[in-house]
Amino acid sequence: MTPGSHLAANYAKTAMLMGGLVALLAIGGHAFGGERGMLMFGGLGLVMNFVMYWFSDRIALMAHRAQEVDRHEAPTLHAVIERLTRRAGMPMPRVYIIPSQALNAFATGRNPGHAAVAVTEGLMDALDERQLAGVLAHELSHVRNRDVLIATIAAGVAGLISSLGYAMQWGFMLGGGSRDDEERGGGLAALAWIIVAPIVALLIQMAISRSREYQADASGAALLGDPGALADALTTLERARGVVPYDFAGPATAHLFIVNPLRGTAASIMSLLSTHPPIEERIRRLREMRV
Repeated sequence: MTPGSHLAANYAKTAMLMGGLVALLAIGGHAFGGERGMLMFGGLGLVMNFVMYWFSDRIALMAHRAQEVDRHEAPTLHAVIERLTRRAGMPMPRVYIIPSQALNAFATGRNPGHAAVAVTEGLMDALDERQLAGVLAHELSHVRNRDVLIATIAAGVAGLISSLGYAMQWGFMLGGGSRDDEERGGGLAALAWIIVAPIVALLIQMAISRSREYQADASGAALLGDPGALADALTTLERARGVVPYDFAGPATAHLFIVNPLRGTAASIMSLLSTHPPIEERIRRLREMRV
């Protein structure tokens, strides 16, 4: 896939996600409150589309307690990112550090001019500058490929739909539906939505193809000119993932990270719908790359 076709595909997926959000909320609103509920929830979907497009990066950063740092607070981090962005011809993104000893990183933002890169404290401590550059080249490739737009919006869509499903579940349990609604089948429709909504949220996340990680690995390795740097970093991250848990992990944003931050039962379940390809395969491909 050429860079232009990849960008077009990501914009098309973004439009589908945002349109799907409005449709799903309208259906859920109709099941829960008839025509009035459909209009109310459909309107909520339009508002949420606006919020997610313009502010989803800030929401993601806040969810992970990320703190912005300048070049005086994190000189090595800034120096590596500045070097890579100059080489890629990209604007300098905002730089954040996440207060966690887990080893991970993610990028967010709607386009290269409004992007942010966040790394954990543990990543900064564990990797040398060469490996750190490999991770950052991968994340900047996501920014350049516009992967972060669809990834961040998908996180917001998934989280919103899951929250709606759980809210409707409690409302149904507490007797939120009227007798007339139940007579029209509204109670059954609401119950069906309660069951389906979390599943739909996971399926929406599947709109983010595993191939985006392979592509970012390859693009980042080419940008840095050293595929082994990211391969070594991924080896270190995978070893640490089973030892040091990530403090703020959640399924709605797990796909944003360079390696899956989930552990235990959640990780086992999410692996069935994982947007992350196997680490071993990513490392193998990087080791075989020639740049």
